[in-house]
Formats: sequence, C-alpha cells, structure tokens
Amino acid sequence: MLGTWLRLRKKGVLGLNARNHRYIMQYNQRHSYPLVDDKLKTKTLAIAAGIAVPKLYGAVSTPHDLSRIPEILGKHQEFVIKPAHGSGGEGVLVIDGMRRDLFVKTDGRALALEEIKYHASNILSGIYSLGGIPDKAMIEYRVRCDPALDVISYRGVPDIRVLVFRGVPAMAMIRLPTRNSDGKANLHQGAVGVGIDMATGVTIEGVWQNRAVHEHPDFGVPLAGLQIPQWNYLLELGARCYELTGLGYMGVDIVLDRNQGPLILEINARPGLAIQIANHSGLQERLDKIEALADIPADPKDRVALTLALFGHLSQS
Repeated sequence: MLGTWLRLRKKGVLGLNARNHRYIMQYNQRHSYPLVDDKLKTKTLAIAAGIAVPKLYGAVSTPHDLSRIPEILGKHQEFVIKPAHGSGGEGVLVIDGMRRDLFVKTDGRALALEEIKYHASNILSGIYSLGGIPDKAMIEYRVRCDPALDVISYRGVPDIRVLVFRGVPAMAMIRLPTRNSDGKANLHQGAVGVGIDMATGVTIEGVWQNRAVHEHPDFGVPLAGLQIPQWNYLLELGARCYELTGLGYMGVDIVLDRNQGPLILEINARPGLAIQIANHSGLQERLDKIEALADIPADPKDRVALTLALFGHLSQS
C-alpha cells in the first residue's frame, strides 16, 4: 500500500490534508452539507430538479411509524431500506423478493416482517447515522443491475463514483460488489474499485483490498476494457449536481438500472481518495487545471465537453 501511494505521489496524488484544506473547506459551504448528508433531502431536491433517482416508496421517522411499513410497501416485493444519514453502505438492507410471507435478502436468507421493522427501528435509533444522531428510514425502489455490468457484479449493483470539482467531472471509477462485500458496492467492505477513462467511459485498472487487480476476484473476468453504458449522459448527471447542491467539491454516486437507466444514488461532500488508486493516477493535476480556469461553462453539457478535452488523455497515462 505504501509503495502504491509513493508512486502516486510522484503522479500528483492528492492527500487527505490537502483535500480537506484546499478543496472541501474552501469550496464547500457549510450550509450545503445538510442537503447531501440527509439522503431524503437530496432525493427531494433531485426530483424537483428533474434528476432521476430511485423512487421513494416512503419514509419512517418515528417508532409509531413502524406500523406503517406494510402500508408503505404495498405490493412491492423488492425494495431497499436505508438510513437517511448513513454512510459507507452501513444499515442498507436489500430485499430481493418474497417467499410466502417472508422477505428474502440477496444472499437467500429470509426475514419476517417483525425483523424488517426491527431493522428500521435500529435505523431510527441512529446506529448507522453520522454522529449517532436519531435518523429516518427510507424505503425505496430496488435497483436492478444493467445487463452490461452483470458479468462483473456479485449479486448487488455496481455504482459509478464521479468526482466533480467546480461543476466539472474530474475523475471516475466504478465500484463492483464482491462476495467479500456481501454484494455491496463499498470499497471498505471489500468491493473492487476500477478506474474509468474519462474520454471513452472504458474501464482500465482495478484495486481490491489495497492492491492492484486485473480480474474480478469472484468471476475471474478482466476488469479493463468494459464500456460503461450512456457514459456522456452519466457525466452530465454528475455535473448537474453542482447546481443542485452548490458544492464545489463532491463525489456523485450513480447506478445503472436495467429498466430506468442512470439514477443518482447519493452525493458525498467528503469523497474519499481511493479513486486515485483505482485510476493509477493522482488528482492534483486535474484539480489544478480546473482551478486555473477563469470561466466555468454554465451548461452542464459544456462542462462535460470540457472534461473530455482536459482529461481524456490523462486516464491512460
């Protein structure tokens, strides 16, 4: 791991302190944080702006509301329950279908309704929330993986993290669920991070458990050379989140649903730096180029064109 970081530093790797002081503190206003730290607020904002997100079936805010869960679910046999203030994929429960009157998880385990309510109750208590504050449980549409990504995803749905600076997409990676991550697209839980060429939307190298990898650990399929569907539109979605939140430095997580296409999953005001390892490239040069621009285009499509012009060649360096 140390050797990797040393090599990246020579390529202009961005460190944690520089990220915090030069970019998060300078470009992210405090009043914007609640808009993304609360996923329910983010979803409401996105819907109002016409940005596609997984449909919200309902939210549980108090213990009294737990009795409303059957009503919220209605006829939905597939759904996701997540904390509004959660992070790192903690507290996310994915239900893949029904077996008689039991709710079946992606790993095949079945839960009774009372266990669903108990999980929602834990969310309300703040077990999974940032800072342990009382939380809300969101019940929403269960995203189904785009067929193009099925071959590199273990049970869950991959997500694409787009790092956006001053409204300009600067770097991206796709996070792939594995057996180790229990089907979740979270690097800290064992998912694979794979860099993406910004000009083409084609995957390059990967990182898994802090080491470079060339194949998916569960399937043995190559990680490089996969074309991400609707790449330019996906970058445009990331760029549009600048106007949505006012954040100058953020990570936008997007999923590709087989029926609905790209959907904004969440926005992070403090995106991690592992995206550099996945791309085998440092962020500093890219951020410097964007920071040096006197004028940033107002139209998100023009900002995507700027991304392709500035950074396409860097992904292969």
